[in-house]
Amino acid sequence: MTHRFRPLAAGFIALLFCLVLGGAAAASLDGDYQSAVSAFRALEKDARADGRAQWEDLARRFQRVYQADPQGGYAPKALFFLGRVYEEMGRRGHENVDLLKSCEYFQRVVSRFPGHSWADDALLRKAQVTKDDLGRPDEAYADLLLLTHNYAGGDMRAEADALLASMDHAKSAKPAPKTAPAPGPTASPILAQGAASGAEAPAKGLLDSGSSGQAPSSGTARLEQVRFQSSNDYTRIVLSLDQETAYSWGLLSPHKDPGISHPRLFLDLRQTRLDRSIDGEIAIADGILNRVRSGQHDADTARVVLDFDDLQDYKIFSLYDPFRVIVDVYAHGRAETASAEDAAPPAPATAAPEPKAVAKPAAKGPIIPTGKDSRKLAGDLVEQLGLTVNTVMIDAGHGGKDPGARANGIEEKDVTLRLALIVGQKLTAAGFKVLYTRTNDTFIPLEERTAMANVRKADMFLSIHCNATRDKSVSGLETYSLNLAKSEDAVRVAARENAVSAKRISDLQVILTDLMLNSKVKESKDLAGEVQSGTLTGMRKKYGLRDRRVREAPFYVLMGAKMPSILVEVGYITNAAEAKRLTTKTYLDNLADGIVQGVVSYKRQIERYASL
Repeated sequence: MTHRFRPLAAGFIALLFCLVLGGAAAASLDGDYQSAVSAFRALEKDARADGRAQWEDLARRFQRVYQADPQGGYAPKALFFLGRVYEEMGRRGHENVDLLKSCEYFQRVVSRFPGHSWADDALLRKAQVTKDDLGRPDEAYADLLLLTHNYAGGDMRAEADALLASMDHAKSAKPAPKTAPAPGPTASPILAQGAASGAEAPAKGLLDSGSSGQAPSSGTARLEQVRFQSSNDYTRIVLSLDQETAYSWGLLSPHKDPGISHPRLFLDLRQTRLDRSIDGEIAIADGILNRVRSGQHDADTARVVLDFDDLQDYKIFSLYDPFRVIVDVYAHGRAETASAEDAAPPAPATAAPEPKAVAKPAAKGPIIPTGKDSRKLAGDLVEQLGLTVNTVMIDAGHGGKDPGARANGIEEKDVTLRLALIVGQKLTAAGFKVLYTRTNDTFIPLEERTAMANVRKADMFLSIHCNATRDKSVSGLETYSLNLAKSEDAVRVAARENAVSAKRISDLQVILTDLMLNSKVKESKDLAGEVQSGTLTGMRKKYGLRDRRVREAPFYVLMGAKMPSILVEVGYITNAAEAKRLTTKTYLDNLADGIVQGVVSYKRQIERYASL
């Protein structure tokens, strides 16, 4: 009988041994964490602790705590304190690179542990650093808005509300000065999205994951189409469904499976079936996206897997009416000799030839210091920082099955196409390279238009539209850049152009808080001001065109653009007098002259800044 119990006893002893070791490891991790926190508190109080060595050693201690158990209870706290360490280093040493790194760590807390009680603390600290230390109020405003929406019951809500109120008051009390966009260091996007890097990355498995957070739809959705626009450093994938549904995603380590050395991103669409027309595998192989695979993961889940050759950052969001999931992927830029026309072309329906140039003197070049060396230095700076405008993509709003606004016997899609071609001709004559999203009566989904500009590496994106309202007396010109809607009018216009309800615009504002962090928000606002001013200069004298100001709103057609992008509402076709003018060649010519004047003015402005 004694022998029968020996294996059981041995197993029990082994289990007990493991439990003791596990408990010892947990106690050791707790001790390491508490010791690092105490060291941080001591350094924080020491006004003389400006040297990097002590802070860097402290950062390594918190990194070891995180690496010991990346999914454990101390992981989010360690990441938060890493953010605090770099925040202190940045403020004491006046180094933006440290401040940016602190924001990365705060963002990782939010991205990896959104349900943790410290997530709203991390988001608030990120907003404070972004606003007060980095001078980026738009990004801070976005984070604060996200905090009030996602963590409404958290203990940081009141402070976030107070900050938002003070920023709103400051903005309304004192208009922002009009200045050239200032270059500066940017955060590493892959870290901001929460993917592990360097020694912190787990050897295998999931690097990053997320969920749409939407309630599952009623019934079963159908994945109807997978579309993409792709180049060697940017890809936009669009998953079109017949109804809204919840989804989740994950970024897999390249080493999870033997023989696979590239990153993979998968999306699981819940309560979704694949349409019979879906191609199970689409080969791309353009330098960033290798292939797209679609399949039925289980009876209730459709899975789409994106295989990449290179990956630096990605963003996932959804648009509505119809419902689609958008994936934007960015890779490290490569040195190229190819020009914009060598990039992957847009869809065949939009690849019409560009209109011939109209004879006109070329615009003046950038203002640069005198002397051969100074000219070369300024030119190099302009090129390296991207502070130049050579290629402009013009987007004629609506088209094909989407007529846009209709009133007084005209359709918006016809007016915008006529004006877009005239603007293109004049920009070509002024020395710009001009691309078009469409040159005929073709339907192009809104989300593909900025993707076309990104893929073709345009330096500027101009979307041309006509406005409409129930009040037939309203007229005038207004120019929009991408941002949160700050007025009822902006919500109304965005809802109409996006073809969604005003309620959807409210939902969209939350999505936009993340999307606009990497958008050219400031540059686009400056461009909008130049175009609005340039157009009004001549038009008000001849036609008394009303100035309806520069505005901001969340337009689908501007989302994800990597260049300064604006939407120009050139007039109200619901106003009989303005509608009549918009059908005449003379009036469109004058409008086009003004838009071109604004573009040229913006180009000179940024190139003048770069040459200082």
